[in-house]
Amino acid sequence: MTTATASTASTQHEIDPREAQALLARGEAVLIDVREPDEHARERIAGATLMPLGTLTAEKVQALGARRVLIHCKSGRRGGDATARCGTLAESGIGVSNMRGGIEAWRAAGLPTVIDAARPKLGVMQQTQLTIGLGVLAGTALGAFVNPWFLAVSAFFGAGLVFAGATGFCGLATLLAKAPWNIVKSQCSTGSGASKGSCCN
Repeated sequence: MTTATASTASTQHEIDPREAQALLARGEAVLIDVREPDEHARERIAGATLMPLGTLTAEKVQALGARRVLIHCKSGRRGGDATARCGTLAESGIGVSNMRGGIEAWRAAGLPTVIDAARPKLGVMQQTQLTIGLGVLAGTALGAFVNPWFLAVSAFFGAGLVFAGATGFCGLATLLAKAPWNIVKSQCSTGSGASKGSCCN
């Protein structure tokens, strides 16, 4: 499948959150969450199978054994990428659709989610981006107004980004994932639109 065809497939195979909920309620589809594990742990749709975009393949989706697969992320972009990756599954009779708007649209539609309020509101990747941004900003400011050697701080964070992009491994993200505030005992809680079922699964 060419890139253009994959892009078209991801656009055509979208489904509204309420349509998705109806299919799931009837047991006619399975739901895959392609967000990161910390995002899934913070808030998720009950019954969704976690399969982060970085690890998702058509083969893994096919191995679920479902004839209809729904994919969601936070707002829809990653879900569209995942749907495009699964374009070849149509040849095997497996329908794959991206849930338009992701979990944000699901929540906006008044549909329930399972929330673990003990988890930090900022995901690990957001924490990583914030730390790198502050490091670069601080290094640049200190280098400009205090001592040029402080520019090495900005260079260090820049080199880290290059390494992460080239290898797919981010040491800072790995460290932050192990930080105490990111490792908390699950506590089930419900809020507006949150499900009342257990979130410890």
